[in-house]
Amino acid sequence: MGVDGRIVRVGDTVRRPLYPWSDTVHLLLEYLESIGFPYSPRFLGIDGDGFEVLSYVDGESGADGWAPVVGDAGLVAMARLLRDYHDAVAGFTPPPGAEWSTHPGPVGEGEVVCHGDFGPWNLVWKGDRPIGIIDWDLAWPAPPMHDVAYALEYVAPFRDDAEAVRAMRHPAPPDRARRVERFATAYGLTDTSGLVDAVIAQQELVLSRAHRLADAGVQPQAGWRAAGDFDAVVERIAWSRANRALFPGL
Repeated sequence: MGVDGRIVRVGDTVRRPLYPWSDTVHLLLEYLESIGFPYSPRFLGIDGDGFEVLSYVDGESGADGWAPVVGDAGLVAMARLLRDYHDAVAGFTPPPGAEWSTHPGPVGEGEVVCHGDFGPWNLVWKGDRPIGIIDWDLAWPAPPMHDVAYALEYVAPFRDDAEAVRAMRHPAPPDRARRVERFATAYGLTDTSGLVDAVIAQQELVLSRAHRLADAGVQPQAGWRAAGDFDAVVERIAWSRANRALFPGL
């Protein structure tokens, strides 16, 4: 089951609810399939109940995705997968008028179609090797750095020591600056200055997107806001601003 209780596995397929922008996401998945990108699920059509049908990627995901990125092997593999995706999607040109999650226009100069939710839980893992990327509903045009900064928030992580150990499977408080640099280098960045600002900017952008989705009554964002979950995001942004000293030179 997904977070809104409407995502189910049926045999070797996954059935997911449709959104106003799902047609564009399906075009993206079809493009990735056409170029042989092996890490995205295949779009198989719409079922009789009006749900999209995707191929099922077998492996560990969700909460089981935290442990693989604690070690360097998984951290580096995740970064390289993100770069592989950005390189693959660079040739994708959405049709005029393509609709994305809370995005008003086409892919701009210097942008690609970012996954938009590239966290460890949305990868499918075999040990410390990611073999798939799932949950593409929040894909949207943005600079590639958006996906990088989004991932860094979670793999550094930009969280206090207690949460890093309790919820993110770290055996001890992490060396966040080293992990940021390791991920950035594996992705292919040659300049790591400004990464903390990039993480904070994407945190604010993602919160704004969540509010817009909630305003439109989209689930699960509407439910999250009603439950007060957005307050925790505001606190995380405040933590990132208050703890810049943990990331010297970044």
